[in-house]
Amino acid sequence: MFKKFDEKESISGVQQLKSSVQKGIRTKLLESYPHLETHVDAILPKKESCKIVKCHDHIEIMVNGPGELLFFRQRDGPWMPTLRLLHKYPFFLPMQQVDKGAIRFVLSGANIMCPGLTSPGAKMSPVDKGTVVAIMAEGKQHALAIGFTTLSTDDIAKVNKGVGVENCHYLNDGLWQMKTVNTAL
Repeated sequence: MFKKFDEKESISGVQQLKSSVQKGIRTKLLESYPHLETHVDAILPKKESCKIVKCHDHIEIMVNGPGELLFFRQRDGPWMPTLRLLHKYPFFLPMQQVDKGAIRFVLSGANIMCPGLTSPGAKMSPVDKGTVVAIMAEGKQHALAIGFTTLSTDDIAKVNKGVGVENCHYLNDGLWQMKTVNTAL
């Protein structure tokens, strides 16, 4: 999604969110990520206004007042945290761990294949199809990617073939390179 993402070329506009829309997004985030409830006021303070950065390919990035990138989504898909936010609050997404052999492929933007999730160095948290997950790596502390499952973990273990998790955002991609957004665009 962000492989060829370039801040200057990909951003088409910035839009101030109405408080009602911001409240709706906040509610959706709490439904999707219940573990976030105790920290949602630190991430999205009620008094602080947020903006949506509109990008090409129907990508929207939610930004707080200082321009920190918080969540992103494509079209009407689920709001997903950025890796920077996930590194601050690593507990709110279920984790899928890949073995050491898959690390370089994940960091180049490849989807996570089922055998990479079922091999001896890998671990899976039980989740349903279409769940947003953090991709961890064997022997590493922080998440290296965020994606969503294309199969449930039971099906991944049974089938053990094809794509298990679609990689949406990974370390050092275009979104990671954007530190903050100048919201005065």
